[in-house]
Amino acid sequence: MAKETLLDVVNLSISTFKQENETKIIKSISYCLNKNEIVAIVGESGSGKSVSSLAIMGLLPKNVLTISSGSITFDGKDLTQTSNKDFQEIRGKTISMIFQEPMSSLNPSMRCGKQVEEILMQHSSLSSKEIKAQVLELFEKVKLPNPNRIYKSYPHEISGGQKQRVMIAMAIACKPQLLIADEPTTALDVTVQKEILLLLKQIQEETGMTILFISHDLSLVSELADKVLVMYKGEIVEQNDTYSIFKRSKHSYTKALIGARPSAEFRLRQLPTISDFMADDVDKSLISKRDREEHHKDLYAKQPLLEVIDVEKTYLSKTGLFSKEIPFKAVNGVSFKVFPGETIGLVGESGCGKSTLGNAILQLDKATSGIIKFKGKAITNLTKSELRQLRKDIQMIFQDPFASLNPRLTVGNAIMEPMKVHGIGNSDTERKEKVMIILDKVGLDNASFYKYPHEFSGGQRQRVGIARTIALEPELIVCDESVSALDISVQAQVLNLLNDLKSQFGFTYIFISHDLAVVKYMADQLIVMNRGKIEEIGDADKIYESPKQAYTKKLIHAIPKGL
Repeated sequence: MAKETLLDVVNLSISTFKQENETKIIKSISYCLNKNEIVAIVGESGSGKSVSSLAIMGLLPKNVLTISSGSITFDGKDLTQTSNKDFQEIRGKTISMIFQEPMSSLNPSMRCGKQVEEILMQHSSLSSKEIKAQVLELFEKVKLPNPNRIYKSYPHEISGGQKQRVMIAMAIACKPQLLIADEPTTALDVTVQKEILLLLKQIQEETGMTILFISHDLSLVSELADKVLVMYKGEIVEQNDTYSIFKRSKHSYTKALIGARPSAEFRLRQLPTISDFMADDVDKSLISKRDREEHHKDLYAKQPLLEVIDVEKTYLSKTGLFSKEIPFKAVNGVSFKVFPGETIGLVGESGCGKSTLGNAILQLDKATSGIIKFKGKAITNLTKSELRQLRKDIQMIFQDPFASLNPRLTVGNAIMEPMKVHGIGNSDTERKEKVMIILDKVGLDNASFYKYPHEFSGGQRQRVGIARTIALEPELIVCDESVSALDISVQAQVLNLLNDLKSQFGFTYIFISHDLAVVKYMADQLIVMNRGKIEEIGDADKIYESPKQAYTKKLIHAIPKGL
């Protein structure tokens, strides 16, 4: 039986206008979505995934982007000829969208229940009582715990996964025919990500709606989509059913997206990047079990660089203005050692205590009790001058490099500033020479020295963050979710860079992440944290192959495996 087409995109081109020059950013793309199916659009940042979906919603920014040719036919109606007034009837009712970042999509000054009610008030003739009942029913449908509590909560009072569920409830409130989900799981823990995917699939099966799922992660869409469109530089380079894309992909870019993610089965010496695949120059040499065993034998024969002994961090929280303070242990009796040249992986869901522990090690937020030793010396009660030296020896690479860089300082000055503070280099000329060498080592050209943070892409900014860190010649580097927001290929480049720098400078890493596949590739030892405690600790490969704890098994089971 032939499938009925819901959306038909034919030769769609979208252009941007800069100084009266027209530049095509979407180049004659064509595809169709059938009723009751899930189609994924995959590709890296800048490939045109989100722009083409905004065109479907009639949300292209005016005077910046315009549809220069082609048509978008939805349920028999050409959306390129639809007025803004008519679009107001369509948006939320027949076509709905879930955005990547729920915190910026939800109104922080409105309770969650009221925000979902708004859309029902606009597109239905239900009474206030009926609308509230329907919102609570929607909250149950998207499996929100305690719907009554969430209904009355503000967005900042609920977790990231719960915020995303509120967004899904809002998107499906009017039973749309088409749901566009734009990177809806990128910032979520692997377990929450799995729950959201299962939820979307379940809702689609129940309602028969069509879903257009946008992602940069091919492994992820393999668990959800019936069909996949691969976008590269504004064009659809390949489209097929999901099985054929994974097992018989034709385009080198598709093969690159599949191959750039760390494998669970083997450990490559270098992760392949998009450019490696496009040039057909993939290094397939492996790190054998024997190589790894010999490396570990040398590693663990040394004295530990860092010792964490029975560390606790307790916060006091209040449930009301006059209520009693309740102690909450964010880190609870944690002990482990880190050896020179080691990469220790620290994994767990949001709220497990990973970042709190990282801040305690850095002395940014002191532990409530326990001992932290660096090079054999306790560092919990240092003088100001001793603490300044420690700041040089233990550095951090942050998740969001843009937020950690001063937008008013050029990159060169941002790197030189801490060098001056810590007395590295005898003059600005000497420091500048050193920065130029470091920029080259992290894959940035000399011109980067004079640029500002906003002039770089996300991957380049992360390289700037790494350059700033290594300029201080630290011994221990805490990487806190430092690749979680990056595209698969950029992530591969940054992971390769971190490993190269480690072998050049003898760095030691504490690698904090919720992405177990990445941590498994990077780490010698793995620490799995849950609710402030260490759930499991040991060799990363052994834990991955045969986890002992149910919690670790759940984390590993939730990793998208691909077909």
